[in-house]
Amino acid sequence: MGLFSRWRRRGAATTGRPSRSGGSGPDSAHLEAFARSRTGVEAYVEPATNVTPTTLLLIAQDGEWTRRRVPDPATAGAFARRVGIPVYDVNLTGYPQKMRDWTARRRQEERGAG
Repeated sequence: MGLFSRWRRRGAATTGRPSRSGGSGPDSAHLEAFARSRTGVEAYVEPATNVTPTTLLLIAQDGEWTRRRVPDPATAGAFARRVGIPVYDVNLTGYPQKMRDWTARRRQEERGAG
């Protein structure tokens, strides 16, 4: 075991990333609560980039959405199957218009209240 492998392993443990199991932790609990408390929820997997990890985006029927990190696309798919919601690859489908509309309404409300 070299110096860098020890550093890498210790650093990974402190990054706050979700565990490989994907079934526990605050991110998983938040996603599950969102999916169970709203109607028509769909899951969209956003692949990892150079600056962001893989994320799971949940979008309700009215366009309300939430996003959390997941370890990998397989974990995102397993979560969606467990909760019983459809799952899509955002690179293949894009983002639904209802999400954009909901976000625009929220911005308009914030401008009116502020």
